Amino acid sequence: MKNTYDIQAFGKLIGKSTKTLQKWDREGKLVAHRSPQSNRRYYTHDQYLEYRGLKAPEQGLTIVYARVSGVAQKPDLANQVAALQAYCIAHEISVDEWIQDIGSGLNYKRKHFNRLMEMVELGQVRRVVLAHRDRLVRFGYEYFEAFCERHHTELVVINGENLSPEQELVRDLLAIVTVFSARLHGLRSYKKAIKDAALQKDQD
Repeated sequence: MKNTYDIQAFGKLIGKSTKTLQKWDREGKLVAHRSPQSNRRYYTHDQYLEYRGLKAPEQGLTIVYARVSGVAQKPDLANQVAALQAYCIAHEISVDEWIQDIGSGLNYKRKHFNRLMEMVELGQVRRVVLAHRDRLVRFGYEYFEAFCERHHTELVVINGENLSPEQELVRDLLAIVTVFSARLHGLRSYKKAIKDAALQKDQD
């Protein structure tokens, strides 16, 4: 049995016209999913079961989150999204929203990342699907995993090692080295300032 149906096939399955399904989608009566690549409507077998009253709808949203560190990695982002879409279809996961971010995994001020965390905190999300743990954050994943668990949100990681660019990891590691080097230089300057102040006091 198929896991997903285009709008024409789903209409035939439930005995409704394409125009009716389009109207229901706009009205929120039976909301279609959208392909992240073509933006075409599609429906899942779970929606068919729910329509027939054979399965109760689950509470909360299922969100797929994808990220790369820079604009130059947009091809990597497209590959990531394609792999996530294939995974969701294969595992019959109905996706309510696709969220994509461009920014370092070390940056916790990413716009879409923060919106996702706010939705989790408000109890609006039941599942977040990731290609790899470091697509959410580069470090501290366990904290966010516990945060999601406290708010009854499941993190699903498909462990796509090839979807985590090595160049991005090198860039993030260099950023860490740069930050700590700057702090070390600052400490040295601070120690020199203290020493100079002490000498000045002795002279006075």
